[in-house]
Amino acid sequence: MGTAPTGAGTAPVGTTHADRRRAPDGTPSARPGRLPAGVPQPRPTDRFAELLVAVLSGQRPVHAMLRHSAGQAYDELIRLAERGPLRTRGARPVVRDIGWFVPREGAIEAFARIGAGDRLRAMAFRLERGRDLRWRCTAVELGGPR
Repeated sequence: MGTAPTGAGTAPVGTTHADRRRAPDGTPSARPGRLPAGVPQPRPTDRFAELLVAVLSGQRPVHAMLRHSAGQAYDELIRLAERGPLRTRGARPVVRDIGWFVPREGAIEAFARIGAGDRLRAMAFRLERGRDLRWRCTAVELGGPR
């Protein structure tokens, strides 16, 4: 008594607006398009390393980086992607490790170790935060196999 049926989209009578934003287990629910509070957000270096590997291995087209790059980085990606430096037969390339250095506020210089089977490659890239607060790749280099 005192509660409405708890079907989809309904909440018990007498609940506050804040209570309606909570998941059934009592934790705050996510706002549309966002991860819930407390869920670790991926670092820009992680997201960019994965995207660069996907483009340089042929899993994604190079134009996937168009809005994520600035300056001559996109031209360099086109040249690199044409050669398909991370394309392999068999094991798909994966990011094994990422490191970074912050030379100044709004810039990150990162490196990643890319593995495919028993092969290991090095990738370096620079990210800069624009006025719109979005990170963009401004340089990328790929080292040879080891």
